[in-house]
Amino acid sequence: MPRTRSFDDLPGCAMEATVKIIGGKWKGVILFHLLDGTMRFNELQRQMPGIAPRLMTKQLRELEEDGLVQRTVYPVVPPKVEYALTEEARSMEPLLIGLSNWGEQWLARRGIVLPDPQAAQSAPPEG
Repeated sequence: MPRTRSFDDLPGCAMEATVKIIGGKWKGVILFHLLDGTMRFNELQRQMPGIAPRLMTKQLRELEEDGLVQRTVYPVVPPKVEYALTEEARSMEPLLIGLSNWGEQWLARRGIVLPDPQAAQSAPPEG
């Protein structure tokens, strides 16, 4: 059974507990990207270029403490660490996809087009 972070004070409702667990700028994004499957740290960070490595480590640790992310360390040199969603986090898949879809629609209504991160990685260097 994963260790759960203690609440300093009990949440007033279930929504408050949910926001406390997955709230913040990066936790939902981390969970969303891990829907694609197990990833190593650098692989996950490439999906989120705006997050500092130290902050990503902190967010991953909190998600692990809350039982949403499983961290697997392999006894090899150099160290190999993989992150994956737990079954509990997988139950959030419809919610995470729904939030992403809502975000796409919200951006589209405002005429905002985000760059495709896959295209940026595979584009030849300009020069």
